[in-house]
Amino acid sequence: MQDSHIVSSFDRDLEGVQAQVMKMGGLVEKALLDAAEALELRDEALAGKVRAADQAIDGLEEMIQTECARIIAQRAPTASDLRTVLTVMRLATALERSGDYAKNLAKRSLVLMGMAPVGTATGTVRRMAKLVVQQMSDALDAYIARDAVRAREIRARDQEIDQMYSGLFRQLLTYMLEDPRTITACMHLHFIAKNIERVGDHATGIAEQVIYLVEGELPSDDRPKHDAVSESI
Repeated sequence: MQDSHIVSSFDRDLEGVQAQVMKMGGLVEKALLDAAEALELRDEALAGKVRAADQAIDGLEEMIQTECARIIAQRAPTASDLRTVLTVMRLATALERSGDYAKNLAKRSLVLMGMAPVGTATGTVRRMAKLVVQQMSDALDAYIARDAVRAREIRARDQEIDQMYSGLFRQLLTYMLEDPRTITACMHLHFIAKNIERVGDHATGIAEQVIYLVEGELPSDDRPKHDAVSESI
């Protein structure tokens, strides 16, 4: 009877922190989409909201880490349960860092609003952000479902993000070569694209944590890459 009570208490605790992780994921996804929209539409107010919203993401991450530490200390989880708690902590860290990238995107967007637009680059950035957000959403869904097969599929899709990033980098390089006056704006856009690509890396990392949670080991093979551009910048 006592063991049953302990198990149910652990399950309730775990459900609580998992709910906070999913809430955090939703905030990060919204922040990235809003930041990309603010960039394309040159919306200063929306960019400002993204920057302010990062406090809520940081607060959730701190709450999750604190609660996970309490669960480990008070519940003394078994090996498989401990793996679940550690996975939750790693997911929260990945999401917090992704939120930081969204905030940085918004900050650079505000700078770019004082410069002339550069071709269709902002539209490409927004499409890339949508692709990464879908990757993040699918990875979190795979976590909730404990679906390692789906997680492997998500991991393989990281190549799509790399491909889009590489294409945008070459597009920006062309603009800079054709008109040196665009160099400053293009450099900001490049760092924005790199931030989005790194959020994609965190989404892939979440998918890898799902594999670790289900199978007990991280994937042993290297992540698939479209080309070497993202590694060389």
